[in-house]
Amino acid sequence: MNTTLQRHERMTSNLPSRRAFLADASLGFGALALSVMLHRDGAANEPAWSPPTGQPHFPPQIKSVIWLFMNGGVSHMESFDPKPMLTKYAGKTIAETPFADTQDPKKLAIERLVVPDGNGNQRNTLYPLQVGFKKHGESGIEISDWFPHVAKNVDRLAIVRSMWTTDSNHGAQTQFHSGRHQNDGDFPNLGAWVNYGLGSLNDNLPQFISIGNREYWNKKDGHYLGPAHDAVPLRIDPNNPLDFSRPERPFAPQAQAVGVDLIRELNTLRGAAYPQDTALAARIASYELAFRMQRSVPEVLDFSQETAETKTLYGLDLPHCRDFGSQLLAARRFVERGVRFIQIQHGAGGAGAWDAHGGLKANHAKNTLAVDQPIGALLEDLDRRGMLDETLVVFATEFGRTPGSQGADGRDHHIFGFTVWMAGGTLKRGVVHGATDEIGFHAAEHRHYVTDIHATILHQLGLDSRNLEIPGRKRLDIDHGNPITEIIA
Repeated sequence: MNTTLQRHERMTSNLPSRRAFLADASLGFGALALSVMLHRDGAANEPAWSPPTGQPHFPPQIKSVIWLFMNGGVSHMESFDPKPMLTKYAGKTIAETPFADTQDPKKLAIERLVVPDGNGNQRNTLYPLQVGFKKHGESGIEISDWFPHVAKNVDRLAIVRSMWTTDSNHGAQTQFHSGRHQNDGDFPNLGAWVNYGLGSLNDNLPQFISIGNREYWNKKDGHYLGPAHDAVPLRIDPNNPLDFSRPERPFAPQAQAVGVDLIRELNTLRGAAYPQDTALAARIASYELAFRMQRSVPEVLDFSQETAETKTLYGLDLPHCRDFGSQLLAARRFVERGVRFIQIQHGAGGAGAWDAHGGLKANHAKNTLAVDQPIGALLEDLDRRGMLDETLVVFATEFGRTPGSQGADGRDHHIFGFTVWMAGGTLKRGVVHGATDEIGFHAAEHRHYVTDIHATILHQLGLDSRNLEIPGRKRLDIDHGNPITEIIA
């Protein structure tokens, strides 16, 4: 009896349970039905998906991007898009001017409200310009007096004066980076897509770096691409550039090498056991890179190798712009060594330092004093080293500011028209593209959503965003944007 029972148990032990059998069978029927439908629709003949090879899709024009983002919302009318009609009609409501149609509800319908807020609203009484403008360079483009050093480089700029977005609050910071409204969820940002699509130019340095503070809603980059495509946050401090990059107590290189070899062996075993664990793979890669960066990053941040003239150019001797100047000098040094994408945030914290709901004149005067000289220096330095041809510099912000006043001396958030500029690569130099209306309210000519900036940058890098899509994550046409061909030489 026992022998018979044991034999029966051996015969049935490897058979699936009734529940498992039915589940497998249903999957089989579903797969069969799916196969028929795919064949009917012609999809069965489509090539199988494969991840990026690390090579560009077509010949690139640049190697690297330096992305300068001004948090809070820079006033386009007081920076790169002068509007003298604001001063002419100052103190009048928009309805009392020839521009009343700018507040047509149909034109305002692009706004997607996150929550009702005291900010991000219509401001009806026109507020005069708070700064003067002058024409500069051979191009004769007008630039605000708050940006004298950028103005000296105006013939290197491609200025786009016709940007628009949809989030009227500071989630627009994330929207400018990812192309998607905060209500839609979390999506990879531009730097993550570049990191995902292109191979490394220097295995001892991260290919995607973030410098400067970031708000809690804007901390991550890779999202569904995985943590391996998050930027590596860096401080401009050669003694402590990375979190957890140095042991608390010093130990000999030989002892450290033993520990690293052991960890590498354990990680390899774990990776073999769980090959589909992307978080584990990202963690292993980050540990390996962190070990290499212990030597490579401090060397990049050692400015003693720079001439006194270069450090003065970036304003490292001036308290008001030393911090931002150090970040931009570091960015140039990282680009020299092959880092692909450097994302630099200025003024993060709360809503952002540029968020001038009141005291706009004092606010923007202070902020431009901090960034203008370093940005001018970066453009000049890249150009004189022959690097501007292979590096794209971007100056961006989440939105502009209202033509009307908020309170006595501020401007509110403004999504309907604002300005971004780029320089480098094969972009045309000393050009203005697009325009807002006469009071800077709406992008009126050659309107561009924020992803058109993304598409232009990817085009310069030799990437087609449609070739980077992954299964199950179909992107909308507006996610891809279109390169701004009018500013590409």
